[in-house]
Amino acid sequence: MKRAVCTILGLITFFGIAAVAQEQRNEISVQGTGFFTKDTNTRDFSRTSTKSGGVLVGYRYRFNDWFSLETNYGWARNTQRYFTTGGNSRIQSDVHQATIDAAFNLPFAIGRLSPYALGGAGALVFRPTDNRGGSVMGASTDARSAFLYGGGVNYPLPFVRRVLVRAEYRGFVYKDADFGLSNLHRSTWTHTAQPSAGLGYRF
Repeated sequence: MKRAVCTILGLITFFGIAAVAQEQRNEISVQGTGFFTKDTNTRDFSRTSTKSGGVLVGYRYRFNDWFSLETNYGWARNTQRYFTTGGNSRIQSDVHQATIDAAFNLPFAIGRLSPYALGGAGALVFRPTDNRGGSVMGASTDARSAFLYGGGVNYPLPFVRRVLVRAEYRGFVYKDADFGLSNLHRSTWTHTAQPSAGLGYRF
């Protein structure tokens, strides 16, 4: 996880330096998000998650008209409920995400709407809040590698220079978090849907 964070920070620095001689190749964004995780069910194990919201901040560097690289940090909070043959568990956690992906602008526009697709990878870090009634003894921070895919549209505001509205969907595929507890460990995969909307600024 530390290596992934250092890599992302290094890329941000590189893009920032490279951008000095360029115009409007940089973009920062802030979005409100949903965080909806698919339930997992097997013969002796099931997990459900509360639906919640969060925030996503990002930096995108445009190499040309169709290709960009971006890095994002996101936060959400939800509660995982586990049902096993050994009993039930409830763990509330802050979910941090750090990702890097490639964004491809599609070769068509709908009015002022500019659609794009994206794909990449990163990590989801589940950190127990230790709130009363929402934790299990021995639960620890759990980092999960994740595959990322999605897409969205940008809408440049006609009367506010360099500001745009963004609507986006990001999907994460990763192994279920177990918080370091052997009785919750399974090799099952899950999916989190993260729709979002917010503002961006180009410079």
